[in-house]
Amino acid sequence: MYGTVAKFRIKPGSESKLREMVQSYEGLKIPGHKSTTVYRMDSNPNEFYMTVIFNDKDSYSKNDDSPEQDARYRQMVALLEGDPEWHDGEIIYSAQ
Repeated sequence: MYGTVAKFRIKPGSESKLREMVQSYEGLKIPGHKSTTVYRMDSNPNEFYMTVIFNDKDSYSKNDDSPEQDARYRQMVALLEGDPEWHDGEIIYSAQ
């Protein structure tokens, strides 16, 4: 499996819009996508972490390069105080 961990700060008052946006992606059927999880930090309610998991690096890369993902990314960034910090990598263990 392959995925990313993103760290970002949202603009004040944008949490409900972010939640709606992420929930709207549930029915998209993106090839290779396994899960997305968004965390709001206790220490700062405007700071979030998001994990996204794909079956493999190829599926992740194809999604990342798609115009549809670029449009979704641009919608999300409009709610943020700046660009997200991304950490991509191979997932060596996951239990659910």
